[in-house]
Amino acid sequence: MDPTVKKQSSSSDGAIRGVRAAMRLLALMIFLGVLVLFVMMPTNTYKKKWLVQVLAKTDSTYFGRQGATILIYTFPVLFSAVLGCAYLHLGKKLNNNKSKSSPKDRMAVLKRPVLVKGPLGIVSMIEMLFLVMFIALLVWSIYTYLCTGFQGIEDKAANKGEKLWVSKLGAAALRLALTGNIVLTFLFFPVARGSSILPLIGLTSEASIKYHIWLGHTCLTLFTTHGVCFIIRWIAKDSLWKQIREWDRTGVSILAGEISLLGGLVMWVTTFPRIRRKKFELFFYTHYLYIIFMLFFILHVGITYAFISLPSFYLFLVDRYLRFLQSQRKVRLISARVLPCETVELNFSKTPGLQYSPMSILFVNLPSVSKLQWHPFTVTSNSNLEQDKLSVTIKGDGSWSKKLYQMLSSSSSVDHLEASIEGPYGPVSTNFLGHDTLVMVSGGSGITPFISVIRELIFSSSVLKIKTPKIILISSFKSSSDLTMLDLILPISGGPLDLSGLQLQVEAYVTREKEPATENVKPLQALWFKPKATEAPASAILGPNSWLWLGAVISSSFVIFLVLMGLLTRYYIYPIDHNTGLDYPTSAQAAFNILLMCVSIAITASGAVLWNKKQNTMEARQVQNMEGSSAYGSPASFYNADRELESLPRQSLIQSTKVHYGKRPDLKRILFECKGKNIGVLASGPKKMRHEVATICSSGLADNLHFESISFSWLGCYKGAAGCRRVVDSTKLRRRLQQMELSSVKGARL
Repeated sequence: MDPTVKKQSSSSDGAIRGVRAAMRLLALMIFLGVLVLFVMMPTNTYKKKWLVQVLAKTDSTYFGRQGATILIYTFPVLFSAVLGCAYLHLGKKLNNNKSKSSPKDRMAVLKRPVLVKGPLGIVSMIEMLFLVMFIALLVWSIYTYLCTGFQGIEDKAANKGEKLWVSKLGAAALRLALTGNIVLTFLFFPVARGSSILPLIGLTSEASIKYHIWLGHTCLTLFTTHGVCFIIRWIAKDSLWKQIREWDRTGVSILAGEISLLGGLVMWVTTFPRIRRKKFELFFYTHYLYIIFMLFFILHVGITYAFISLPSFYLFLVDRYLRFLQSQRKVRLISARVLPCETVELNFSKTPGLQYSPMSILFVNLPSVSKLQWHPFTVTSNSNLEQDKLSVTIKGDGSWSKKLYQMLSSSSSVDHLEASIEGPYGPVSTNFLGHDTLVMVSGGSGITPFISVIRELIFSSSVLKIKTPKIILISSFKSSSDLTMLDLILPISGGPLDLSGLQLQVEAYVTREKEPATENVKPLQALWFKPKATEAPASAILGPNSWLWLGAVISSSFVIFLVLMGLLTRYYIYPIDHNTGLDYPTSAQAAFNILLMCVSIAITASGAVLWNKKQNTMEARQVQNMEGSSAYGSPASFYNADRELESLPRQSLIQSTKVHYGKRPDLKRILFECKGKNIGVLASGPKKMRHEVATICSSGLADNLHFESISFSWLGCYKGAAGCRRVVDSTKLRRRLQQMELSSVKGARL
């Protein structure tokens, strides 16, 4: 590289890092400010002093009392989301510069697991820190709310003619609901797949599902206790039938709260493991009751108070609507490979502008298999090595995937498959180059996220000429037919690859066979599909600069919402309140605000998608022209790909692989024998295996092990079997894999 250009690039990178550091500091200050508000919210100081002063300055004919709540709680979170979009856009530019060195992960120590077994699963130090802070906030809130609520309650009970315990029960029930609202404030952050908030703290939506589960259980426990306490109170007052039907015009709507709680309880019941595993579709579809839950919750408490917990739901609505728009597109599925181990690789056409990181997730819908079901799968392709192809690998573990496998592996030819996708979603950046050695431990189909990691390191080594860490892939399989998944490590097409700079060691373990199976070896099947004119290559819904567009959608939709809400309040609600002497119904005002919120999001998100559609269409035409001569889905491309099975990169992979039959990997020995100051350890697969790896890394016996667990809900249960120990030497292994590859070539040519 030209020294002048290199110097300018370094200067630009330094400026970007400085701006990002300032953004992180600003985001931290906002977080601390919001945290202080939540800590002070249960106190009399906040209620009688702070809030009164804010209301005096913000109460207007345009926004009313809800203006204060928007300013204090809603605006800071949405501003942080927009700030996060700008931060991530700059980070994307930084990653595109492809620096020769990868900075060390400063939070590596905080990411170490401190809890492995238990109801919370694998919990890192930073997760434990946030968990302790959150529990402390809830305990503080309940305690303070109860203390302030019980002040002078004896006199209040006497004035109402109630028994003291009945008054205390009502006060406690109300305070439990107020605490539950704090939990609800955070509930929707983890499920916004394209969120800009989660990446700010190094999280992804897939890895944050467990937080959503914890928050959901806590939230519904508090709300259910709140409802039960009030029912007991009404029974004690002999007013149950009257109270449960009450829908107050300007106060709290009890009936709306009951409908909201009922919807939440139905969702909650289906989340318990026994029901979720056996009746997953029931669990999945009942979760759409979140619409009923949130709608009637807002009608129950009123829009003014609801703005405390609405920011995360607002961001979720933006994300959900963008996902809906993307899911309406029919994408071009160009080819498939059917492996003997009941595994299918689907290859979609994509535009070069669609970039994604290793270990990303793609949600796929195939109407010919199921019109309603969407399933997440790991992306195995690499957007740098394969700029016009997007691939996922599907293991036949469930009814949906088995039906797909049977459809593609049957004798009847399938010349077209209609498909829709959402995503990909994944980490905004990776730090693989920051390790001396990268150990990846997988079980069964858990190998799929590591395929994209290895391909990323192949690109860094062969194209960018960057020094990459030594790679140790430890994979456990049930049978020798599963070894064909190792063929997916290298891309099937593209330019020649130089693997001389890549240190790759593959240790494959076949747990249920004592020796290689030499009979009934099924050939690999290659299928290509005829695309339709209405189908287009997969593309980013908001284009290459998706983070900037997402920030624009969030900010502009919120501004439009404020304008519409101000006009509605000033010229419709305010005159009724002050000219007729009748207060405008709280529920109607809340319904209007929800409608305006949805309209604002729909207008801005649709506009952003249509604006980027032109660019996506131009890229799609370029891809279609390329497909005419060298498509991944053409028979010629498969023929060429199969000829590459005997290429030098393939032979290099075979020589790097050692297969062990009838045994399990001794993970403790392998990890402790790794040399280097910084050993990255990734685990993907069965829960028991991930816990074992996490236990080893958190034991304190090796300070150089840095653990990261990868868990995907679509992975099936894995059960191994112990057996005798046998190691196949590399010569015999090469002969075995070459036989399998020749069978694959013949199957593809036929």
